[in-house]
Amino acid sequence: MARTAVVMCEYAHMSTMTAPRPAPNADDLLVLLAVARDGRYTAAAARLGLNHTTVARRIDALEQALGGRVLARGAAGWVLTPLGEQALAAAEGVERAMRSLSHETAALHGVIRLSATDGFSGFIAAPAIVAVRRQHPDVSLEIVAATRRAAQHRVGVDLEVVVGRPHVQRAEAIHLADYVLGLYASRAFLERHGTPRSPAELAGAPLVYFIESMLQVDALDEARRSTRGMTDAVSSTNVYVHVDATRAGAGFGLLPAFLADPHDDLVRLFPDEVEERLPYWLVCRPEALRQPTAIAYIAALRARIAEVGDELLGRARTR
Repeated sequence: MARTAVVMCEYAHMSTMTAPRPAPNADDLLVLLAVARDGRYTAAAARLGLNHTTVARRIDALEQALGGRVLARGAAGWVLTPLGEQALAAAEGVERAMRSLSHETAALHGVIRLSATDGFSGFIAAPAIVAVRRQHPDVSLEIVAATRRAAQHRVGVDLEVVVGRPHVQRAEAIHLADYVLGLYASRAFLERHGTPRSPAELAGAPLVYFIESMLQVDALDEARRSTRGMTDAVSSTNVYVHVDATRAGAGFGLLPAFLADPHDDLVRLFPDEVEERLPYWLVCRPEALRQPTAIAYIAALRARIAEVGDELLGRARTR
């Protein structure tokens, strides 16, 4: 009887032991990779040709295999947990291994998602992807045009370009270039209202610039210091509206030189007194710097910036 009790106790102890976890599945890791890049199950499912339920099941299986959560819900979508970041590194290794077996090892494909200001998007980002696509036509670019601070959690985008030095955690920040803001007016506007002889005469004059109450970027807000005495005439969150409103004669525009200088109907005023130099910074998740498509695109951005460096700093205008 005593022997039976001992055996039963030993069996009970064995039955409470944790069963060994299954090894993570490579397919599940690739699903995690897609969710990390897209930020949403639905977008990852579309990328992979799966349905939302399958993506959720794959993530659940991966979490059971790893013994913890790999994703947490953020304000704008799913973000990686510390365990998820470790799993992501393994997922990228699986992706590289699969790519190495491809017969088209030199070809890149995929979508690059970029958040950037309007001016940068049109003048730098779009021409840069054209250069990439000449060699890799299966690479595409999605641009979210926005003038804002760098996000603390990059969900749904691979790269961000912001104005001013960002303060971010768990991200890489790289200075790309500087550009110049100058004060411009249309020739027709100056003919009607006269050309001011000094910045002091601008007090009360109509200004075209960002909506002050909605401006989230400190560097762009500080750039107003040379125009503080002026009166807002046309304000917009879009810099191309600034250019067009200034050309139409709405007032004096505080404009990027690279967007204003190509227009012969705009005159730059007081370049020595009114010139604000602002930096473009690239912010990206560390894993983005290991993606071949992102690496190729960042190289193209740098090449485009080198090509138009004089325009960015307002040095290309000859008149």
